Amino acid sequence: MTENTFKSGFVAILGRPNVGKSTFLNHVMGQKIAIMSDKPQTTRNKIQGIYTTDTEQIVFIDTPGIHKPHNALGDFMVQSAYSTLRECDVVLFMVAADEPRSTGEDMIIERLKKAEVPVLLVVNKIDKVHPDRLFEIVSDYTSQMDFAEVVPISALQGNNTSALIDTLSSKLDEGPQYFPADQITDHPERFLVSEMIREKILLLTREEIPHSIAVTTDSMKRDEETGKIHIMATIIVERKSQKGIILGKGGGMIKKIGQLARRDIELMLGDKVYLETWVKIKNDWRDRKMDLSDFGYRKEDYM
Repeated sequence: MTENTFKSGFVAILGRPNVGKSTFLNHVMGQKIAIMSDKPQTTRNKIQGIYTTDTEQIVFIDTPGIHKPHNALGDFMVQSAYSTLRECDVVLFMVAADEPRSTGEDMIIERLKKAEVPVLLVVNKIDKVHPDRLFEIVSDYTSQMDFAEVVPISALQGNNTSALIDTLSSKLDEGPQYFPADQITDHPERFLVSEMIREKILLLTREEIPHSIAVTTDSMKRDEETGKIHIMATIIVERKSQKGIILGKGGGMIKKIGQLARRDIELMLGDKVYLETWVKIKNDWRDRKMDLSDFGYRKEDYM
């Protein structure tokens, strides 16, 4: 290969819920494209982050955290995560340094043993453990499977993430530039808007609203009079009591959700935004395949 060789490839980020996959992806991309929450199973769709330099293009696929599904939505999330093994060139198996290896990791490892691409073990959250413990953690995982490389990082603080990018690049072959250099994700803006609103709901409602919410962006168009982008979005819940929590006393909660979401949306779009949100009750939508499809969780996109 010559010095001017351009490398490219698709990299799947797999791991249990809440190990820091979205935090890592957002750090590498330099901006938010995947929502973050301390609640597990926040990511529902495969988010593609496109990292491009003069010499490489790495297309990251951030997957939903792998867990034991309890409904049709949960099953969709797990199948979505595993489907990336068929379409990537490298796998990042991310684990949290501050959590012991569990049956969840063991289940993922058994799948990864069958992968036909290099699997890198990424030990995240090293800032939360004493350095002396790192060898013990790595030894525990490497005794279960032979990994192509082991890279300890702190996605939150950015420690060693550049070394991980270099390691990834060394595993990729010469290839084309799949996306324009200035494109950072393959998801449409409407999807990202919906995700940013959903993130603020998870942040503000805490344990009161679990994962029984979906958000759809119904329209995005510029208002010729104000010059702002007028966005209309619907928040879907499963029960009347949840609608009351989202609205809040005197509409206070939904107003706060809108204010925080609007800031992130304006940063993403680089434009002023007028955000209008509605709350709709759809009983047991997570177990209805038609509803899952309507809200953006389409099986044919992930199988």
